[in-house]
Amino acid sequence: MSDLIFREAVRADLPAVLALLADDVLGKARDLTEVDAAYERAFADITADPRNHLVVADSGGELLGCMQLTYIPGLGRHGAERQLIESVRVRSDLRGQGIGRKMMTWAIDQAKQRGCALVQLTTDKTRLDAHRFYLGLGFVASHEGMKLPL
Repeated sequence: MSDLIFREAVRADLPAVLALLADDVLGKARDLTEVDAAYERAFADITADPRNHLVVADSGGELLGCMQLTYIPGLGRHGAERQLIESVRVRSDLRGQGIGRKMMTWAIDQAKQRGCALVQLTTDKTRLDAHRFYLGLGFVASHEGMKLPL
């Protein structure tokens, strides 16, 4: 994977990104099968917002992983910005080969370069392997997250 690069996703990547999101126990239960108007709108909104970045891990034109980085301004921590990492996926047949670690290291470096005070993420309580992975990167389970489906 020496040719692995991280870049902003382009519209042509959208089907592969959706496939990565679906390539997961929880993702299989979601409707991620085809690019429809809702996904087109969401992709357009993400790419139009300078605080949002849909990033892909690309190896020779093949997408191996993806993640969304969002930069959130705030008054806490003396007005510092924070980076939120979401939708982290590595192709299931390539997990455990260090791609996720490279992705996260790259994302954290982006946050440092931008002057963020912290990096945060959420992970589903059932994703025990992901919990171990994030803890191994130095993340701390410091808060209890909650969601309200609408």
